[in-house]
Amino acid sequence: MPTPNRLRVWDLFVRLFHWSLVAAFFVAWFSTDSIGWVHKGAGYLTLALVAARVVWGFIGSRHARFGSFVPRPRQLAGYLSALSRGREPRHLGHNPAGAVMILGLLAAVVGIGVTGWMMTLDAFWGNETVETLHTTLVDVTLVAIAVHMLANVVGGLRHGENLVLSMVTGDKPTTTAKPHAAPAAPAGRGRAGDTAAPPPQPTA
Repeated sequence: MPTPNRLRVWDLFVRLFHWSLVAAFFVAWFSTDSIGWVHKGAGYLTLALVAARVVWGFIGSRHARFGSFVPRPRQLAGYLSALSRGREPRHLGHNPAGAVMILGLLAAVVGIGVTGWMMTLDAFWGNETVETLHTTLVDVTLVAIAVHMLANVVGGLRHGENLVLSMVTGDKPTTTAKPHAAPAAPAGRGRAGDTAAPPPQPTA
């Protein structure tokens, strides 16, 4: 529940989508050895979830909208440069690197679902190219998930917040014990996750 020191960042839909997609993906993965209704159903569910998330990305709450976190190339380059120096700013929503990772994961999940569906069609039955693409996308997604999880743990430690818990409760602290004195995001439309306010600078 939001308090004066905590802000509701992730709405209920985003949280349900996130954990439902995690569950559906791994149900499909663990049921690979027996391609039955469980595997297919979980795969089709991932496609439905992504489709719903795309719609919510245009009509949802502030931090759920693509316009609030998808970075421009210059923003992404600036964030990565600051990250390489250990001076990256904290973002209430998705940071630019995280946003690109999320878009990549969504695209990969769609690719997995579509190629999986194609493999059920007579036109592509036994097609090695489609099968290879399907399995390769799964492998790439598993690596991306591991990187995503590691980035959340490291980022949470660096900025003094529990990013996994925030995707459960929806709330994030307005300030943390470990703010980084990094420049705010470029003025304008408040893209790329909305940089948290930097700490006060000492006066002369």
